[in-house]
Formats: sequence, structure tokens, C-alpha cells
Amino acid sequence: MELMVLLNALVTRLLFVLHSLIGVWRVTEVKKEPKYWLLALLNLLLCLETGLTLKFKQGRGYKWFSPAIFLYLICTVPSLWLLEIHHGTQYCGNEPGAVQVNVTNQDFNQSRDSSRGSEGIDHHIIQTAKVFVNQLSTICETVWTLALHQTFLLLLVVGRWLLPIGMEITRDQLSQLLLMFVGTAADILEFASETLDIEDVRKNYVLLNAILAVWTWSMLQFPLDLAVQHIGCKPTASARRIPSLLFCRYSAELWNIGVSLFIQDGPFFIVRSILMGHFRIFNQLLVFFTAKNILVLTLQLYRLAVITLDFRATILQKSRKGEVSCCPCEPYEASTQATAEQDTEMKEFIDFPVREESQAPSKDQ
Repeated sequence: MELMVLLNALVTRLLFVLHSLIGVWRVTEVKKEPKYWLLALLNLLLCLETGLTLKFKQGRGYKWFSPAIFLYLICTVPSLWLLEIHHGTQYCGNEPGAVQVNVTNQDFNQSRDSSRGSEGIDHHIIQTAKVFVNQLSTICETVWTLALHQTFLLLLVVGRWLLPIGMEITRDQLSQLLLMFVGTAADILEFASETLDIEDVRKNYVLLNAILAVWTWSMLQFPLDLAVQHIGCKPTASARRIPSLLFCRYSAELWNIGVSLFIQDGPFFIVRSILMGHFRIFNQLLVFFTAKNILVLTLQLYRLAVITLDFRATILQKSRKGEVSCCPCEPYEASTQATAEQDTEMKEFIDFPVREESQAPSKDQ
């Protein structure tokens, strides 16, 4: 079992490094400057993290945070930024690219026949690799950039699946997290491909960088595991305050709401609103996804209101019995009495719901 953990940890990080190096290679090909190979040095951070994880954690993950995923973002995002910024000055021709690929295929067949007749297998492998690289070089830059975006998001999900889990997260929680990441990755890819393909956006350097900044900000949710884990709290006086009790009881739900409001749907809605309201850019997909963001944000705020009302009702019920609890997974202890400070805070917190409940029966009758 430990061998599989070690193998998964190494293979996943190797995939991260290879994908990052492909991105750096594309940047050097597009920019025609070898100095951009220095971006590959960022992978040293991932190698350092690998060594430390294997030494201190035996290859297993950490609680609430994945350093490997975070460093993979650091290694890959700069290359995608450079490709997207350079994207505006490069255009693809369909037919010339196809002609180049066909010619390369002929060269491949010729080199294969000559290598079989005259030289050994090693030379044949080298020639095949050279022809394969030449074929990749003929692919249009926009296709390369989109493919890197897609494989980047896929590797984030698959890599999080392959990485060994820590003791704090269960496989059921991991499966929930991966399902959430799949939906999140699809939304992020749609946002990037939809907004960055607009010609007016490509012409506006400031707007282009703003969209890339929002895209980068949305990627920061992938290293975190808070969406499926409740943060426990110790039964101390400070932990029994109303905000602490609310956060301890609904930490995962509140994190999901916060991600939607401040990291994903909220920023995406602001960018799309600016495109339509200020720059007068309208298309069918832009309008549809703007409406989708409005719907998601409304549902998240509704969810927040439901959680708050449910928490108030629970606090009201338990305060009448003199019971206090810190965490939803812990049973309420009748012997634990609320302090005077907590009683005062609870009365202020549930004062409005008490009047509502007193009026509720009269309405029903």
C-alpha cells in the first residue's frame, strides 16, 4: 500500500512537470526567445515540495490544502498568460496548416522507409521523434493555447484524484470534491474561451489583463479542500460565540457560498456585466452566462439566508434548554450551561425570530 502511495505521488507530480514544460516550450516557440526557458525553473519548487512531502508526510496529502496543486498553478499560469497576451498578434490559416501537416507526413514515411533499410532501430526512433515534433510545431497557436487550457484543467482534477489523500479527508469527501471541481473547471474554461475570443477584448490590453487576472483568481480554489470538510472548534468560551458557532456548524457550506460569491460567479458576473454595459459587447453566449451567474448568485444568497434562519432556530431551541454545542458532529451536552455573555448575545441574536414565532400560530389559525 505504501508503494502505491509513493508511486501515485511521484507520477502525479511528474505529469504536472511535463505539462508545465510543454507550456514553457510553446512560449519559447511563439516568442522566438530562448530566455523564456527560465520559466522552467519554477518546477524546482515542485521538486522541492515533492522531496519534503515524501520525507515528512510519506507522500500523503495535507489537511485543507494541497501544496502540489498550488505549485502546479505557479508553474503553469505564467506560460498561459504569455500565450494569451501574444495570442492577439497571431492568426491561423486553415489550409496552409493542413498542407504543412501533409508534407510532414510524407517526410515521416520517407524517413521511416530509409531508417528501416539503412540504419538501426535507434536512428528510426530519433527520426520518428523529430518528425513528431515538427508536426506539433505546425499546429496553429490558438489551437495549442486552447489545448493547454483544457489539459491544464483536466490535470487539476485528475491530479487531485491521483494524489494520495491525508488522514483528515475521507474517500467520500474526495469524490464530492472531485465532482465539484469538474463543474468548476467547466465554468472556468467557458469563461476564458468565451471572453478571450472576443475581438474587442483582444484589442484592449488592459481589459485582456483584467480578464486573465480574474481567471487566475478563480483558479486559486483548486488547492483548497474546505468545500467538503467541517472545521472543528474546541469547546472554549470564545468558540461558543454566535459567529464561531455558525462557522463551526456550517463551515463547508459557508465556504462554498464564499467561493461562488467572491472567487467564481461573482467576479465572472462583474466582468461580463462590464463587457455588456461599458464596452457594448453582446452575443448569445455572453448574455446566457450572465443570466446564469445572476441565477447562481441569487440561489447562493438564498442558501445563506436559509442557513442563517436554521441556525437561529437551533440556537433558540437549545438556549431554552440550556444546551450548548460547538460542532454539528458533536452531541449537545445538557450539563454545559451558557455563560452570561453568551446568553446576552443569544438574546440579541434571536430577538427578532422570537417575535416572528409568537405571531406565526395566529396566522395559521
